[in-house]
Amino acid sequence: MARPVRSVLYIPASKERALEKARDLPTDAIIFDLEDAVSPEEKERARALLAEELRLQDFGARLRIVRVNGLETPWGAADLEVFGGHPGVEVLLVPKVNAPADLDAVAALTAKPIWAMLETAQGCLNAGAIAAHPRLEGMVMGTNDLAKELGARFRADRLPLLAGLGACLLAARAAGKVIVDGVYNAFKDDAGLRAECEQGRDMGFDGKTLIHPAQLAIANEVFAPSDEEVTLARRMIEAYRAARAEGQGVAVMDGRIVENMHVANAATILARAEAIAALAV
Repeated sequence: MARPVRSVLYIPASKERALEKARDLPTDAIIFDLEDAVSPEEKERARALLAEELRLQDFGARLRIVRVNGLETPWGAADLEVFGGHPGVEVLLVPKVNAPADLDAVAALTAKPIWAMLETAQGCLNAGAIAAHPRLEGMVMGTNDLAKELGARFRADRLPLLAGLGACLLAARAAGKVIVDGVYNAFKDDAGLRAECEQGRDMGFDGKTLIHPAQLAIANEVFAPSDEEVTLARRMIEAYRAARAEGQGVAVMDGRIVENMHVANAATILARAEAIAALAV
């Protein structure tokens, strides 16, 4: 089972205090951000600060992702030079990926796993080709930039964004890649965050990017299998095994058919629950 990414917290690479606090936060992954969260005059200082923090500090089991600046900017090449082989970095996140060629350029400069930000109309339209890139391992939705480019209005149901979200999700699943939902901006609105997390979970996203530590608990809860789901998964597997032992191709449990497809899904739920439990060890 892939490492859980229920919660993926953005941390500005220029903020010493935020970097220090991140070592103790219950997040599955951290995006150390050198791009949007850092002003142009702070880019070089943030790069040096982050390189030192990742060299000296222990972030535990948290997946360490660095969002670099694009190669078309004055800072992108230097970011890749510093972090492309940095031992404290597990993933490089490339912003505003519009086509596979954007990944080719980064892949030529590093052997690190690469994730792509999907945050433009062109990127969403090319999501299938991007997801199929041989060096790509994950995708992150940039819903704020996507909404801006579309001229979309905010709606709690995110109806204007569903076409883009769905296209990227289909592409990720077809290629077997991780995909994480975009941020929820109102970090004090717990009910709104929960509703959007539940929507993303039900669509099929692996987790959600977050902008504030206060959002972690809800994302971790929503994107984890519930106790009821784990219990049901175990019962399904047991019922199917019993039916197979009796020479039956399907089982009946609680008045419903249980076949191989349901058992495979149940096994995925149990594996996910076990992977999440292992993070706490």
